[in-house]
Amino acid sequence: MLEEFKKFLIKGNMVDMAVGFIFGAAFATVVKSLVKNVIMPPIGQLLGGVDFSQLFIALDGKEYASLKALEKAGAPAIKYGVFINDVISFLILGFVMFMFIKAYNKMKEEEPKAAPTTKVCGDCAMEIPIEAKKCPYCGNTNV
Repeated sequence: MLEEFKKFLIKGNMVDMAVGFIFGAAFATVVKSLVKNVIMPPIGQLLGGVDFSQLFIALDGKEYASLKALEKAGAPAIKYGVFINDVISFLILGFVMFMFIKAYNKMKEEEPKAAPTTKVCGDCAMEIPIEAKKCPYCGNTNV
């Protein structure tokens, strides 16, 4: 059973999948940084200087100056600004992955179609080898 498990882990598919997960995690980190540090600041500025990551509703009824102060107090909250950032990150990541797969499929070589090995007899409609000079079913010589 140990040998079988070793073969399973070493298979090319598992290694490819592991590399994919590692690159996926790294790529997600880059996208999250892009959203947080590049995309959201101008959007917040256009909406009147709003920092989405600081939007929250404290559930204990108290007022907090910032998300950091809320977290320091350990108060429960609905952090909808962080959620908005995460949704935007997800959408950007999804779009980038869509474009990546689309480009990959375009670059992928199409497998050449195999040349036909048979043809159809014009008289009896039976399939015969392409090299045949005479149909073995009806005797037609015009194949």
